[in-house]
Amino acid sequence: MSDEKEPPIGRRDAMAGLAGLVLATGCESRPAESSAQPRAPRERTTMRQPTLYIPHGGGPCFFMEWRMGPPDTWDRMAAWLRSVVEELPERPKALLVVSAHWEQSVPTVTEGASSTLLYDYSGFPQHTYELTWPAVGDPGLAARTRELLEGAGISTAGNTDRGLDHGVFIPLKLSVPDADIPTVQLSLVRGLDPAAHIAIGKALAPLRDEGVLIVGSGMSYHDMRGFGRPASLPVSQRFDRWLAETMPRPEGREAALERWEDAPEGRACHPREEHLLPLMVVAGAAEGDAGERVFGDQVMGVEVSAYRFG
Repeated sequence: MSDEKEPPIGRRDAMAGLAGLVLATGCESRPAESSAQPRAPRERTTMRQPTLYIPHGGGPCFFMEWRMGPPDTWDRMAAWLRSVVEELPERPKALLVVSAHWEQSVPTVTEGASSTLLYDYSGFPQHTYELTWPAVGDPGLAARTRELLEGAGISTAGNTDRGLDHGVFIPLKLSVPDADIPTVQLSLVRGLDPAAHIAIGKALAPLRDEGVLIVGSGMSYHDMRGFGRPASLPVSQRFDRWLAETMPRPEGREAALERWEDAPEGRACHPREEHLLPLMVVAGAAEGDAGERVFGDQVMGVEVSAYRFG
């Protein structure tokens, strides 16, 4: 993996780039570097995969000189992301990733046999629009995902053209640097109803026994105006404590997640909840498994966390 760096950008450019994450609607795509044929239906594996809720950072933060704060702001998160696959019970046969950066009217999966990338951020150094992560798609997993959801009474759709957005390829470029695990992206559903996303996760739970790692990619704190403000740290810590207390207990966890706005500082940490909703999916797929806080750090003045279920 080559991560060549451009000259440092200034604070103003970095702020513009981070703000662009929220405003970006049009996305450039890049063809992946390989393709794959549809795979045969999966067989049950001996080791059940956990589910993961991971932070994906700010834009291409791991692959550039960071100037909006200490230069090592993202180093600890990057180190943890590099360890994720190594700590699994066995190497996944495929990845199903729910990113905060794709919303559709019904759950929608990428169905292409090859993957393109969407550079859905703006204001960053030119080299960050040339990053590659040439993982192949997996039409067989896409079909199986739709089959499970439809079987649970949830309407679905497929998309053969859309690429993987930065909520997928940026963290996975660290976790799977050789891009050698087939990857399918699953959208959120417009309206961002937590109960609906928990139900999606519950329907997809059988994939865990078929060698598929289900990943929710977001951020446990995501108030763009709050990053870097001293008053935001205690706010983020109160919500983070609620997550740490709630995720380990399967009993009542789903009901608590459905009422996440009642959590301490819930809405303050998520003025819009798209970066929290991937957690609902992976918690639903966790079924009765306890959740564990497997990463925590303070970045840009706030507390952020990652969770593993099972």
